[in-house]
Amino acid sequence: MKLYPLQFQPILKERIWGGTKLKTYLNKPITSEITGESWEISTVENDVSVIANGFHEGKSLNELINEFPEAVLGTKVYKQFGKQFPLLFKYLDAREDLSIQVHPHDELAKERHNSFGKTEMWYVMQADDDARLIVGFKEKSSPEEYLKSLEDKTIIDILDTKNVKKGDVFFLETGTVHAIGAGTVIAEIQQTSDITYRIYDFDRVDASGNTRELHVDLALDAINYEVVNAEKSYLKVENESNEIVNCKYFTTNFIPLDGNLAVVKNNESFTVYMCVEGFFDLNYKGELFHYNTGDTLLIPAEMTEFEILGKASILEIYIS
Repeated sequence: MKLYPLQFQPILKERIWGGTKLKTYLNKPITSEITGESWEISTVENDVSVIANGFHEGKSLNELINEFPEAVLGTKVYKQFGKQFPLLFKYLDAREDLSIQVHPHDELAKERHNSFGKTEMWYVMQADDDARLIVGFKEKSSPEEYLKSLEDKTIIDILDTKNVKKGDVFFLETGTVHAIGAGTVIAEIQQTSDITYRIYDFDRVDASGNTRELHVDLALDAINYEVVNAEKSYLKVENESNEIVNCKYFTTNFIPLDGNLAVVKNNESFTVYMCVEGFFDLNYKGELFHYNTGDTLLIPAEMTEFEILGKASILEIYIS
């Protein structure tokens, strides 16, 4: 059965902190003024991506994987994860600050939620002049200081705030306390997990006057209280794959495309491309596929040779 570059119907999520940039900046079909997330590729339960193009249009990603597990996932990924798709890809629009939160590691997530943990990375696609992120503690902390800072509502004072601009990247290992700040559009790559412990939400209420649930106690033994260095520097050599992150969960490269790049790879893993700026075409066996800013595509593992051409900034993700 013919496989080809797959795109999916975006799964749009309203969030109390969301806005409209996913439409104005990334051309997502949002209808709400508070759309915070577009899940681009997901197999999270009740949020499984549906194919939006080509012969397999209308099938879920899980259905396609069940039919062609090695051809889609890759020999190595299938051996490691079976028919589970191990990553989740999103775009986020933070009109307001997100809650301060933390994600548990694999063992804790498995024990408590029968889930993967949530190691993730952020690529800043757009940032207002005063945009910032919260990533970890300024100085080594402790459970006692963490609890007291919440009681006193001073937790912001002990956390590390980073001013950000387009192209900045942060790699967030599990246990890192973090928050995306207002005025940012983010491409997020993470393990397949929706487990988040919300620590502090600025005493916000929703349209009905309700506050959101906090998970202060659950977070207590999930937090890494050490100082972390999450910001990643990387090369930007044109028409090459420049490595940003290489961890056991995923490898992410940055491709500044200006012209063309011939891609030859093995069949051990699928590849995902996120077009974070510009436009490009993908030539596979003489057939052209067209992509613009905000498009995300899944290259099945059996597609081992193709060419990309255009003028774009692209994130390239696979499991190595």
